[in-house]
Amino acid sequence: MVDNRRSRGRVLGVLAAVAATAAGGVPAAADVDGRDWDEVRMQRAQVASAPLQFGSEPLAQVRAAAEDAAAEASCGLDASEVTDLTLAPTWPEVSGDGEAPSPMTLSRYDDQSSLLDPQQRAEGLFFNPGVGIWQLDSAGMGAQDTAASAVDTGSAAQRVAPQIVQRYCSAVAGGSAEQQARAAAWQPWHACDEGACEDIYQRLTSEGVTEDPNVTRYGGAEQRTCSYEGAEYDCLYIDPDAAQGENSWSEPGFGPAPVPAPFYSFEHTEGGTTYEVRYWAAEDSGASTDVSALRPLGTDARGGLTWSSGSGMCDTTAGRGAC
Repeated sequence: MVDNRRSRGRVLGVLAAVAATAAGGVPAAADVDGRDWDEVRMQRAQVASAPLQFGSEPLAQVRAAAEDAAAEASCGLDASEVTDLTLAPTWPEVSGDGEAPSPMTLSRYDDQSSLLDPQQRAEGLFFNPGVGIWQLDSAGMGAQDTAASAVDTGSAAQRVAPQIVQRYCSAVAGGSAEQQARAAAWQPWHACDEGACEDIYQRLTSEGVTEDPNVTRYGGAEQRTCSYEGAEYDCLYIDPDAAQGENSWSEPGFGPAPVPAPFYSFEHTEGGTTYEVRYWAAEDSGASTDVSALRPLGTDARGGLTWSSGSGMCDTTAGRGAC
């Protein structure tokens, strides 16, 4: 996932881990069940030799973002090259079998106790920090994104493509050869560390990509309108069970972090600060009350979330919640 290399030593997102943390202990990832999850993640980054698939609508949006970024490039990249540079990290990050990456993908390797509802009102109340096919993370490239904007391949591609181009062109300007410049462009993605993204880039230039019309820009998440704290917001309802494309990440044993219960994602401004809100309705999480977690945009979720009992949100599209 993006810009989250500091998280390799993890606190388990389960009761025993919370207790250990309170006592001053910091269990390693392998303490969950004996697996080294960082090693597992790098093994999964080696993508199968099957044809590379990508959602039709997401691919069109990547190509549009690549065209915009290429027009601003200082080093002569064309739109096709930027498209392949932008696509390359996605399969190593979230789809090692080569199937179409799911725009809804939520990180399963980060399980720090700071991401868990401190009152543990239900098992699925967990704030997965890496989101989407590029795993935009609040610790880095996704600091200004909500889960909704990171899932949306339209907005996510417009964030990622220019940054890849900037990194590539800076490396070229510094004297790097093309392959070295590509490695510099992909440096934020841990899955690229051992050459997996270069391999995908070469496959894209020689084999291209197979479009999957069944994977849309939101990957199975649903656009809704939500009423919260006296205002209406565009919100996204994210249910892991509805994920389109490669969805093994939604299986309980895929990683050490929990699979979240379905939640709503939107921006909310209060007191001059804009927050990412993730809101779990009681009927979705199984908790006795609605629960919300707020993160000031621009901050790392691991550094402190504000959890509270939900103050009442209405999904006005579906007629759910405090309507």
